[in-house]
Amino acid sequence: MKKIKFIYSIILFFFTFLSANAQGEFNPDSVTGDLRMTEEESAVTVEGEITKALGDSAYIQEDYKKAITVYEYLLTEGVSSEIYYNLGNSYYKDDNIARAILNYERALLLDPANKDIQANLEIAQSITIDKVDVVPDLFFVGWFRSVMNLASADDWGIYGILFFVCFLVSLAVFIFSGKVSLKKSGFFCAILFLCLCLVSNIFAFQQKNNIIQRDHAIILSPSVTVRSTPNENGNTLFILHEGHKVKIKDNSMMEWKEIMIEDGNVGWVPSGALEVI
Repeated sequence: MKKIKFIYSIILFFFTFLSANAQGEFNPDSVTGDLRMTEEESAVTVEGEITKALGDSAYIQEDYKKAITVYEYLLTEGVSSEIYYNLGNSYYKDDNIARAILNYERALLLDPANKDIQANLEIAQSITIDKVDVVPDLFFVGWFRSVMNLASADDWGIYGILFFVCFLVSLAVFIFSGKVSLKKSGFFCAILFLCLCLVSNIFAFQQKNNIIQRDHAIILSPSVTVRSTPNENGNTLFILHEGHKVKIKDNSMMEWKEIMIEDGNVGWVPSGALEVI
C-alpha cells in the first residue's frame, strides 16, 4: 500500500510540473520551399470568406499583394507557423526582404526544426546589406541551443509526457518485480527516463520563454543610424540596413530602443525603425 501511495504522489508531482511547462503561447497582437496546401484547403471558398486557400490561390497566381493581405488577416484570427512562412514567401516575392525575414523568424519561433523555413530565411538574409562578424557562443551553449531547436515547445512537452510514462513503468518494475535482474533494469531505466523527462521539460520551458519573451527585432527602415544616446543629438555609432536582426536590450522607452548586434556593439535606434519578431 505504501508503495502504491509513493508512486501516486510522484504522478501528482510530475503531472503538475508537466502541465506548467509543456506548452507555449504566442500573442498575435504584438505583431512562413513553396506553399503547402491540403486537398481540403484547396477547395473553392465561400463567397466573401477569407481562408488560407484564398491566400494560396493569390500566391500561385502571383498576386503577392493580395496574398499578403489575406495572410495578414488570417494572423489576426490566430497564429500559425505555416501562415507566417507563407506570408514570408509572399513578402519575398514582393521584394520586401525585411518583412520576409521578419515573418520567417516568427515562423521559426513556432517551428524551430522546420528545414524549409530555415533555408528560406538564410536565402533572404544573404540578400541583406549588413555583414557583421558574429561572436561565437561557448561550445555547450551552442550545443544546448542546437539540440533544443530540434523540436518545438509542444513537441518537447509531448516527449516529456512520454518519457514520464516510461519512467513510471520502469519504477513499477523496480518496486514490484521479484527478480533482482528486473529490479536493476527497472532502476536504471527509471533514472534514464527521469533524466530525459526533465531535459525535455527544460527544453519546452526554454522554447516557451523564447516565444513569450521575444527580445529580438528586425530593422524595417531602409537604413537607420545607431546613436550613443536615445535622441537625435547622440553620436553616430554605426548604420544598419533593412532586414538586420538585432537584440533589444532596453525596451523601457516609447520612442527609442537600445539594441545589440551580433558583434556585441550596442546603441539606440528609433522605435519606428524596427519591429519585434
